[in-house]
Amino acid sequence: MKIIVGIQALSVITATYACAHDHDHSYTHRSNVPLTLTPPSRPLEWGDINIIHTTDSHGWLLGHQKTSFPEPNYSGDFGEFASFVAHMKELALKKDVDLLLVDSGDLHDGTGLTDGFPPGGVDAHDANKFFSQLPYDLLTIGNHELYIYANALDMHLNFAPKFKGRYLSSNVNITLLDEHGNNVSIPVGERFAKFKTRKGRQITSVGVLYDFTDNAANTTVQKVEDMVKEQWFAEAIEEEPDLFLLVGHMPVQRDDWPLVFNAVRAVHPYTPILIFGGHTHIRDCVQLDGRSMSLESGRYMETVGWMSAKLDNHSKNKNSKSKPKNIKFSRRYLDPNRVTYEYHTRKDKTEFDTESGMSITTGLKALAAAFDLDFLFGTAPHDFTINRDPYPSEGSSLSLFAADALPVALIVNNSRASIPNLIITNSGSQRFDIYAGPFTKNDQLTASPFTDQFLFIPDIKLSVANAVLASLNNAGAENRRSLIQGREATEY
Repeated sequence: MKIIVGIQALSVITATYACAHDHDHSYTHRSNVPLTLTPPSRPLEWGDINIIHTTDSHGWLLGHQKTSFPEPNYSGDFGEFASFVAHMKELALKKDVDLLLVDSGDLHDGTGLTDGFPPGGVDAHDANKFFSQLPYDLLTIGNHELYIYANALDMHLNFAPKFKGRYLSSNVNITLLDEHGNNVSIPVGERFAKFKTRKGRQITSVGVLYDFTDNAANTTVQKVEDMVKEQWFAEAIEEEPDLFLLVGHMPVQRDDWPLVFNAVRAVHPYTPILIFGGHTHIRDCVQLDGRSMSLESGRYMETVGWMSAKLDNHSKNKNSKSKPKNIKFSRRYLDPNRVTYEYHTRKDKTEFDTESGMSITTGLKALAAAFDLDFLFGTAPHDFTINRDPYPSEGSSLSLFAADALPVALIVNNSRASIPNLIITNSGSQRFDIYAGPFTKNDQLTASPFTDQFLFIPDIKLSVANAVLASLNNAGAENRRSLIQGREATEY
């Protein structure tokens, strides 16, 4: 069979050497932290208000377990993170300052812990039980909570209630049947939250999702520009707090954060605003003015974000007519591993693990075993990367996909196997690199967690088919930019 493969953008597929099935498939969490793992270069800078931030965890609760660089940097599991948070809370008490824990969404789709559930299960339902054991002060919804209605319903019924009004979905609703059998549209979580910190600071928060349009039926996402015009929003921000803590599944560098920020600033020109975003899977920081800071903390539990602010009393001084000074902020991106955690908590390995943290780790291992995530498909002879190796090359996942995987996959039960094909694909369905060594069920789901289908168009002239890829790649700059931005809005 002859296959002509045209690739637009980047792709990856999982292909390894097969194994014999006479071995133990029980799950074992591999601890691969090298002794030479570099510790942080300096302590964190604390302020009056301090925030630990996570986002786009996508089920990476057992940490990154491979030995290839840079995976050991992110090898801390969620139980170890829980111990880190507990010790940091103790430090905040000793320093007599506020410390809050915040998450910006996307808990679904990414590893076997979320996607490896048996038939009849719900994505991330079991993994989220461990996530909810941490003392999050504020959380918001992500787009990956909305692709499948059952996932959104599970978040509404089982996840959001555990946070007692602190799981926010300011512009995201779910449609349910009321007691009379009528359809009603209500927030998945809460529209906004107002609460007081341990030190007595008044906080006002909203939780916003970008203008996502691929959500499941019976869920709705209101445009951000329309949300800020709602009466409830005006009423929520009317009273001045000590600070606004805004969380959202939106990139901090672009998108619609200025719409929310400007709406608040129109009412409260000098009140401190702390913004925590997500979605684009990067480490990023921006200041919209001198009394605000916006932070985005990566993806896949590869980053734990830190922000601190030294506040003043200007917002409470109603008689002040002078423009206040800028607030002093600090921010850091932490690599989630035991070396980092022990350094910042001032604990050694004999005193770091808390009872709660160890329980979470044990529970996650048990869940992985129940899902048979160590089931061995084969062995990857070396690393295959999505974008660190050029295409075509031996280390390119794109090359593996085009040259090895597709020709085999498309001749299985295929009555058209003798007819030439041209295949065009992009990177949207592929999520992570493949690393040398055992290739397991968990690795399969981290590399490609989605069930995707090919769109088949038969009996196209080769001359026409050959022109498609060139047309896509040679589109005008403005069209190409629009296509890329549209794809980026959903592929994360």
